[in-house]
Amino acid sequence: GGAGASDPAGKININSATSEQLEQLPGVGEVTAANILAWRERNGPFTAVEQLREVDGIGERRLAQLRDRVVV
Repeated sequence: GGAGASDPAGKININSATSEQLEQLPGVGEVTAANILAWRERNGPFTAVEQLREVDGIGERRLAQLRDRVVV
């Protein structure tokens, strides 16, 4: 699987990534990946990378690590 979860630049699309793909990101483990998926389930697709701040376990520092590695 995994088709469509990353863009040509190798960034992970946080709207289509699986838990396993999210866990490849710096600072994202099983719990944070599950929180991202839960946020997506509750709120629908992310419209901006900055919305990751609304996910439990992601603060400014982690968002800064992720910003250049993910897309919506």
